[in-house]
Amino acid sequence: MLTQIYEISTPEEASALSAIGVDHIGVLVGDGQFPRELPISAASRIGAAIVPPSKFSALFLTRDLSLIASWARELNPAIVHLGASAELLSPQDVASLKRMLPGIVVMRSIPVFSEESVAIAESYVGIADFLLLDSYRSTDKQIGALGVTHDWNISRRIVDVVRIPVVLAGGLGPDNVAGAIQAVRPAGVDSKTKTDQDGSHAKDLERVRRFHEAARAAADNRFPSA
Repeated sequence: MLTQIYEISTPEEASALSAIGVDHIGVLVGDGQFPRELPISAASRIGAAIVPPSKFSALFLTRDLSLIASWARELNPAIVHLGASAELLSPQDVASLKRMLPGIVVMRSIPVFSEESVAIAESYVGIADFLLLDSYRSTDKQIGALGVTHDWNISRRIVDVVRIPVVLAGGLGPDNVAGAIQAVRPAGVDSKTKTDQDGSHAKDLERVRRFHEAARAAADNRFPSA
């Protein structure tokens, strides 16, 4: 069971999450169009502090493919995570980006709001390497970071029909991640808001540790060793 934690904002946080054993350490990168985006210099310092086997995931909310490609080449993250809303960044756009960046590993956020979400997820078969299923507000230009859960039945349908590894996000924290894993059966789970410090976007390392341990324990219960 992969664990993924966003939004890391300092090298010290990145180092601490690596020590906990978090698999994907996510950094929101951009030119300031969206709140809390970090410039490339800060993101590079954070990426350098991530210790393998933990992996650097760079989250872009922009639809600007040239900016994403340029910054991805400079940052060289293990994963390029695309979080723009579905109507702003199409499967064809993502395929184009992959041609621009041969060998790139792409995670695509999928908005979970209705059965239409299943079709959106299916449209990335053969294109995306991971899907991140997240809560969505129709007025937003980006997917996720709302701190609320969505209909896990829809997410489970996506897991069942789309043969791409799925990371489940949306309001997950130490107290509900086991239930989410049981309901959806994803390849991984993601937390942002519920592992933040109260009233802050800085990470609460104890909450991160509890989230990580709860996810691993839930996975062990699903797949007990022989």
